Amino acid sequence: GKWPKSSAARQMLIEGSAGGVSGSFTIGAMPEGLKNPLANEILPDLWRELRILEARITPNRPPSSTIAVNRNARFKPHKDSGAGNGQSSSMIVGLGDYLGGDLVVEGDAKDIRYKPEEFDGWNQRHWTLPFTGERFSVVWFT
Repeated sequence: GKWPKSSAARQMLIEGSAGGVSGSFTIGAMPEGLKNPLANEILPDLWRELRILEARITPNRPPSSTIAVNRNARFKPHKDSGAGNGQSSSMIVGLGDYLGGDLVVEGDAKDIRYKPEEFDGWNQRHWTLPFTGERFSVVWFT
Protein backbone atom coordinates (compact mmCIF):
# COMPACT_ATOMS: atom_id res chain seq x y z
CA GLY A 1 0.00 0.00 0.00
CA LYS A 2 0.86 3.56 0.72
CA TRP A 3 2.96 3.06 3.86
CA PRO A 4 6.10 5.20 3.30
CA LYS A 5 9.52 3.61 3.80
CA SER A 6 11.45 4.27 6.99
CA SER A 7 14.61 6.31 6.60
CA ALA A 8 17.88 4.44 7.03
CA ALA A 9 18.63 6.43 10.22
CA ARG A 10 15.20 5.69 11.71
CA GLN A 11 15.40 2.01 10.72
CA MET A 12 18.61 1.68 12.77
CA LEU A 13 16.62 2.68 15.89
CA ILE A 14 13.97 0.00 15.38
CA GLU A 15 14.75 -3.18 17.27
CA GLY A 16 12.04 -5.26 15.71
CA SER A 17 8.34 -5.58 15.24
CA ALA A 18 5.53 -7.76 16.46
CA GLY A 19 4.82 -8.94 12.91
CA GLY A 20 2.97 -7.59 9.94
CA VAL A 21 3.81 -4.35 8.20
CA SER A 22 6.12 -2.23 10.31
CA GLY A 23 8.08 0.94 10.06
CA SER A 24 8.15 4.63 10.80
CA PHE A 25 7.89 7.80 8.78
CA THR A 26 7.78 11.55 9.31
CA ILE A 27 5.21 13.97 7.98
CA GLY A 28 5.19 17.74 8.37
CA ALA A 29 6.97 20.99 7.62
CA MET A 30 10.75 20.95 7.65
CA PRO A 31 12.91 24.04 8.25
CA GLU A 32 13.83 26.21 5.29
CA GLY A 33 16.48 24.57 3.17
CA LEU A 34 15.41 21.00 3.99
CA LYS A 35 13.11 18.94 1.81
CA ASN A 36 9.68 18.13 3.22
CA PRO A 37 9.04 14.44 3.91
CA LEU A 38 7.86 12.23 1.04
CA ALA A 39 4.88 11.21 3.20
CA ASN A 40 3.44 14.72 2.63
CA GLU A 41 2.91 13.71 -1.02
CA ILE A 42 1.86 10.09 -0.43
CA LEU A 43 -0.62 10.85 2.39
CA PRO A 44 -1.64 14.49 1.87
CA ASP A 45 -4.63 14.46 4.26
CA LEU A 46 -2.74 12.83 7.14
CA TRP A 47 -0.75 15.98 8.10
CA ARG A 48 -3.97 18.00 8.47
CA GLU A 49 -5.83 15.27 10.39
CA LEU A 50 -2.95 14.65 12.81
CA ARG A 51 -2.71 18.37 13.57
CA ILE A 52 -6.46 18.43 14.29
CA LEU A 53 -6.03 15.44 16.62
CA GLU A 54 -3.13 17.18 18.39
CA ALA A 55 -5.24 20.30 18.99
CA ARG A 56 -8.06 18.19 20.44
CA ILE A 57 -5.77 16.22 22.73
CA THR A 58 -3.80 19.24 23.99
CA PRO A 59 -5.49 22.51 23.00
CA ASN A 60 -2.92 24.66 24.86
CA ARG A 61 0.15 23.04 23.29
CA PRO A 62 1.87 24.88 20.41
CA PRO A 63 1.29 23.11 17.07
CA SER A 64 3.95 20.64 16.01
CA SER A 65 6.35 21.16 13.14
CA THR A 66 6.73 17.46 12.37
CA ILE A 67 5.02 14.22 13.34
CA ALA A 68 6.34 10.64 13.37
CA VAL A 69 3.94 7.82 12.61
CA ASN A 70 5.07 4.36 13.73
CA ARG A 71 3.54 0.98 13.00
CA ASN A 72 4.61 -2.15 14.90
CA ALA A 73 7.98 -0.51 15.58
CA ARG A 74 9.87 -1.28 18.77
CA PHE A 75 12.45 1.43 19.30
CA LYS A 76 15.85 0.92 20.93
CA PRO A 77 16.98 3.34 23.67
CA HIS A 78 17.79 6.69 22.05
CA LYS A 79 17.51 10.46 22.20
CA ASP A 80 15.85 12.27 19.31
CA SER A 81 17.92 14.19 16.80
CA GLY A 82 15.23 15.45 14.42
CA ALA A 83 15.58 18.41 12.12
CA GLY A 84 12.30 20.14 12.99
CA ASN A 85 11.80 23.82 13.69
CA GLY A 86 13.13 24.54 17.18
CA GLN A 87 11.81 21.33 18.68
CA SER A 88 11.77 21.06 22.45
CA SER A 89 8.87 18.81 23.39
CA SER A 90 7.52 15.46 22.24
CA MET A 91 4.04 14.10 22.77
CA ILE A 92 3.24 10.47 22.01
CA VAL A 93 0.09 8.37 22.03
CA GLY A 94 -0.27 4.66 21.30
CA LEU A 95 -3.14 3.38 19.17
CA GLY A 96 -4.30 -0.09 18.24
CA ASP A 97 -5.10 -3.51 19.62
CA TYR A 98 -1.92 -4.46 21.47
CA LEU A 99 -0.59 -5.54 24.86
CA GLY A 100 2.62 -4.18 26.39
CA GLY A 101 4.53 -1.63 24.35
CA ASP A 102 4.96 0.93 27.13
CA LEU A 103 7.15 3.95 26.46
CA VAL A 104 10.13 4.02 28.81
CA VAL A 105 11.55 7.48 29.53
CA GLU A 106 14.77 7.50 31.57
CA GLY A 107 13.78 4.16 33.15
CA ASP A 108 10.17 5.12 33.95
CA ALA A 109 7.63 2.98 32.01
CA LYS A 110 4.52 4.79 30.84
CA ASP A 111 1.37 3.21 29.41
CA ILE A 112 0.63 5.32 26.32
CA ARG A 113 -2.19 3.24 24.83
CA TYR A 114 -4.81 5.94 24.16
CA LYS A 115 -3.05 8.04 26.86
CA PRO A 116 -0.96 10.93 25.50
CA GLU A 117 2.37 11.50 27.23
CA GLU A 118 4.64 14.54 26.91
CA PHE A 119 8.39 14.25 27.42
CA ASP A 120 11.67 15.79 26.27
CA GLY A 121 12.81 13.38 23.58
CA TRP A 122 15.95 15.40 22.82
CA ASN A 123 17.32 15.24 26.34
CA GLN A 124 15.73 12.09 27.78
CA ARG A 125 16.59 8.56 26.65
CA HIS A 126 13.46 6.66 25.68
CA TRP A 127 12.48 3.35 24.11
CA THR A 128 9.62 0.90 23.56
CA LEU A 129 8.99 -2.21 25.63
CA PRO A 130 8.05 -5.47 23.83
CA PHE A 131 4.44 -5.82 22.72
CA THR A 132 2.07 -8.17 20.96
CA GLY A 133 -0.66 -7.20 18.53
CA GLU A 134 -0.89 -4.28 16.14
CA ARG A 135 0.59 -1.12 17.67
CA PHE A 136 0.67 2.33 16.16
CA SER A 137 2.17 5.36 17.83
CA VAL A 138 2.06 8.99 16.81
CA VAL A 139 4.72 11.40 18.06
CA TRP A 140 4.21 15.14 17.73
CA PHE A 141 7.38 17.25 17.85
CA THR A 142 7.04 20.86 18.99
